[in-house]
Amino acid sequence: MATPVTPTAPEELYRHSLRLLLDKDIPAWVELFDERAVMEFPFAPEGWPARLEGKAEIVAYMRHYPDRIDLHDFPSVEIHRTIEPGTIVVEMRGVGRLVETGGPFDMTYIAVVTVANGRIASYRDYWNPLALRESAAGFAGSER
Repeated sequence: MATPVTPTAPEELYRHSLRLLLDKDIPAWVELFDERAVMEFPFAPEGWPARLEGKAEIVAYMRHYPDRIDLHDFPSVEIHRTIEPGTIVVEMRGVGRLVETGGPFDMTYIAVVTVANGRIASYRDYWNPLALRESAAGFAGSER
């Protein structure tokens, strides 16, 4: 059986990453990142990570994601190219349910993603953690 080819164009790589999140394949999702990749959360509230440096920190952060959020779909995804080679801006909406409470998960995101050498080098995630806290009292961001 042939090894699946991972897309390298930023738009294709990003859409592939969304499919992996829906499949709950976090190890494969993290493999899309460069070893020195940086993830940033500019709106992170106190006590939540604002910056992850390197693949190991991203792995630790995402390890329990499927145990917290059961994503069902990304019903809206708009990808915008920028004048910077390899950088895209993504507007999207993710829906599903919160595993702990069974409550709905419905979040809009804006992400600024830079791809270099076929891997995600930088991912700035402008999501609203306060909306999540309202849906799930006690949801700990550092344990996502």
